[in-house]
Amino acid sequence: MFDKVLIANRGEIALRVLRACKELGIATVAVHSTADSEAMHVKLADESVCIGPPPARESYLNIPSLLAACEITGADAVHPGYGFLSENARFAEILAEHGIGFIGPKAEHIRIMGDKIEAKRTAKRLGIPVVPGSEGGVSSYEEAMRVGREIGFPLLVKAAAGGGGRGMKVARDEASLSEALSSARAEAKAAFGDDAVYLERYLEKPRHIEIQIFGDGKGNAIHLGERDCSLQRRHQKVFEESPSPALNFEMRAQIGEVCANAMRELQYSGAGTIEFLYENGEFFFIEMNTRIQVEHPVTEMITGLDLVSEQIRIASGASLSIKQEDVQFNGHAIECRVNAEDPLTFAPSPGTIKYYFAPGGLGVRVDSAVYGGYRIPPHYDSLIGKLIVHGKTRNECMMRLKRALDEFVVDGVKTTLPLFRTLVRNADIQNGDYDIHWLERYLAEKT
Repeated sequence: MFDKVLIANRGEIALRVLRACKELGIATVAVHSTADSEAMHVKLADESVCIGPPPARESYLNIPSLLAACEITGADAVHPGYGFLSENARFAEILAEHGIGFIGPKAEHIRIMGDKIEAKRTAKRLGIPVVPGSEGGVSSYEEAMRVGREIGFPLLVKAAAGGGGRGMKVARDEASLSEALSSARAEAKAAFGDDAVYLERYLEKPRHIEIQIFGDGKGNAIHLGERDCSLQRRHQKVFEESPSPALNFEMRAQIGEVCANAMRELQYSGAGTIEFLYENGEFFFIEMNTRIQVEHPVTEMITGLDLVSEQIRIASGASLSIKQEDVQFNGHAIECRVNAEDPLTFAPSPGTIKYYFAPGGLGVRVDSAVYGGYRIPPHYDSLIGKLIVHGKTRNECMMRLKRALDEFVVDGVKTTLPLFRTLVRNADIQNGDYDIHWLERYLAEKT
């Protein structure tokens, strides 16, 4: 096991990793920008190091500063959390070159899955069902038109190096293909420095289903069921639940085993999430995230497993602590991502939290690093925290979620809490009858 872990992140995920380390008896190092000097994980860590000014590229993305922090403190491993450098293959390689453990998968797997075209090829080779589309990137309008006529419109033009919904445009017919191509390329170039794009069939009313997997790099891999992340705005998830209202036991077991088998063949190590669009009984691979997910607590609530501790154990060289036949799914869990944003326009709302009260009670969990008097800086993601609830049934879970949302108080900044209080009383949400376009249709009707 590692002796000291440096947490190369901030906010609620940094605090989540810190807690797991403490429960494993591992010393912790918090790094922070000057904007985060009063952050909760900085206050609770055994040691802390300032790694730069507020801009992420000068602090949380500054690899030399992170290496220096490891050297100064004697940290023998780094947990990257999610975002920032969590899926940066070169960072994992540099740490290895300096004899420092990376709490994540092998660099080669990060690199493969970080390239959306190569990820799709790899998924197909491993027996994972994929969305019909181009075999690789498309370099011209003529090539894109040929692919479009082969697989049919509408088409989704996607950035090869993309993520977070950037570099994605829909071409509903041949007339709109040229504009979608040029727009996606321009957006991809600006966001990722790479204008390569590829094409996929655009599904009209799919759900977003993801499978949580774990491997130990020794040929062992398991799945921990699915999460339904279909409530999204601009391809950003806001509400996740497990199990999905759209799947039954047989579907869950089948797609889960497909994913676990693929990870065994790949010799994958650590946590990963294989994401699908699901429509009319069919699963279509869209990407794999080679890190812990924002929504991992949903899986923890229904399995009773500590996913972050398992990440740390596996990265230290241990085998998986559980076999597939030992995984038990109990009840239902839902997570709401509470952001410091206007609940209708989603404009960021940084500022000082004057009063903060987190809900509690049976089956209620809040993962947050904020507190009364904490100043939310304008430089980073606007996530305040995550409200996760668990119940024996989906109905019990929804009732508990309503109660917890009504108890939750964040005063001083605008938040998305009012939106969630409205959503959980909507008949479609209560019935689990929604797809990835539902929330944007709903918001368009409200504005």
